[in-house]
Amino acid sequence: MKFRKLVKSGVGALALVSAGAAAQDPDSTAQGDVSVTIYNGDLAVVQDVRSLDIASGRSTIAFPDVSARIRPETLSFVADGAGIVEQNFDFDLLTPTKLMEKAIGQTVTLVRTNPATGAETRERAEVLSTAGGVVVRIGDRIEVLRDDGLPTRVVFDEVPPNLRARPTLSVTVESARAGRRPAAIRYLTPGLGWSADYVALFDDQRGTIDMQGWVTLTNTTGTTFHSADTLLVAGNPNNRGSRRSGNPGMVRPGTQTAERERLGDFYLYPLAERTTIANAQTKQVGFLDATAISANKQYARMVGWLDTDRQPQPVDSRIQFNTSRDGGLGDALPAGTIRFYQRDSQGNPQFIGENGIGHTPMGSLLQLDTGTAFDVYVQAEVEDREKIDSGEWRRAAQYKVFRDGEEFERVDVERPIEYWQTIMRYTLTNARSEPVTVQLVQDGLGGGNFWRDWRLVSEDVPGEQANAERRVWQVTVPANGERVVRATFQTRY
Repeated sequence: MKFRKLVKSGVGALALVSAGAAAQDPDSTAQGDVSVTIYNGDLAVVQDVRSLDIASGRSTIAFPDVSARIRPETLSFVADGAGIVEQNFDFDLLTPTKLMEKAIGQTVTLVRTNPATGAETRERAEVLSTAGGVVVRIGDRIEVLRDDGLPTRVVFDEVPPNLRARPTLSVTVESARAGRRPAAIRYLTPGLGWSADYVALFDDQRGTIDMQGWVTLTNTTGTTFHSADTLLVAGNPNNRGSRRSGNPGMVRPGTQTAERERLGDFYLYPLAERTTIANAQTKQVGFLDATAISANKQYARMVGWLDTDRQPQPVDSRIQFNTSRDGGLGDALPAGTIRFYQRDSQGNPQFIGENGIGHTPMGSLLQLDTGTAFDVYVQAEVEDREKIDSGEWRRAAQYKVFRDGEEFERVDVERPIEYWQTIMRYTLTNARSEPVTVQLVQDGLGGGNFWRDWRLVSEDVPGEQANAERRVWQVTVPANGERVVRATFQTRY
């Protein structure tokens, strides 16, 4: 059967018609039983099992409706009694522009309509070029088809054999027998991705959050996958598009195993029902619903070493919770964004901030910043800094000079050790009608690789050493009040 194409002046809308045939259902598909496994990082495995008549000997089987971004080198073909000999992927899709390009050197029919009378005239024309416009030869004259709104159509006798209406994979197989049987193809493709999105309702009075998790699916493959059995994989497999990602909100990684199926080092999140993943579509499917998760609100400020604030700085507002079973959540969380809400005095949930998480094992402690506080400030200042003379000298380096394999000269270099004593003053203010506790962190104490010798001489509030770089204090600031905290350090810088 031959098809005819109607194109408005070479650049307009394309209509596909077949003599005596009804229009094709846009939702129809040649796909069979489709399974899709989607990884983080723009990668998916597609498996499509179709029931096909396979001839005996060598034949070619066409698989329309594969991903337009298929990685052909990853293809596998399985059919009982048949083996693959060759494969071709036809990704040159049928468009008005492509149709004109493929018609260069061919003869088409121009249909012109008289605007006054409605009468049509037809002329045969040879397509010469499509660079910057369509140039045709009609008899002994050359004409440029212009997109000037005049009723002119270009009629093509048939579809060029190397143009496809849909992405199509052609497989040449050798079969020992003829007959209808299942034939499966499996391949990798970019363009299918997923991420997790979480909606968390925080109750400050009860100290809990209710959380729902949504899987957000995106499809930019150029193909719709119909009624697909969909499996999501949380993890980062090595592939040419993957990269390592961190989890800055994780204070302590969990040590509990989630009750989910695992594949190697990945967690699997199967969708409960088959779903159609339409091309150029974003779809959300629920996968988590947990209530009364233990949580608390925190205020925090990290101060760099020797920082002096010219003006008070608002503290960070954050929400802390645990993904452990005892904490009320009890699941591993795929990477995504958590959006926090809190009810106002009318009982309506209002957005209070969001933050991203990486892949989070069950039992992890998370502290996620949601914004900066309106009423709580900290001003850090170097109140006093003076040099302490140790009165000691230390040999810092020794150089040896060799000649002919023997020591010729030795040079000893000495330098004095200088010590500094610094008093840091932190002024915390609270305009709220209730007391608040601020996690105050002094950073930069370790000095990187340049100096690590330091001492804490005194502190107004007992603190904890988080690591070699940071000293942490929990400072309670009275309601509608102010509190000043000092710490004295002795350092070599």
